[in-house]
Amino acid sequence: MEKALRVYGEVLRLVRRLPKDTRPYYAKYARENFVNYREVDAKDSNALDELFHRAYNHSIWVLNKYSVDKSVADKLKEICFPYVYNFSENGCV
Repeated sequence: MEKALRVYGEVLRLVRRLPKDTRPYYAKYARENFVNYREVDAKDSNALDELFHRAYNHSIWVLNKYSVDKSVADKLKEICFPYVYNFSENGCV
């Protein structure tokens, strides 16, 4: 649950990087998606990983749509993929 809240918070921070007139739409869209998946079993790591992967990929898609540098999503990537992120940070990739 804590990780999901961190992902949601980071997605909302990314929404602030979008053009002002699009922010309400994407903030509402993000909230609705997180609410829709609140029933996912917190013990089902595969389902959660898939949802976090989709949240990250969709965020990147939206950032690209509005020509926002995707590097602003690095923190979201770190939250969604901590093992991959730390693994590549240590020069192991």
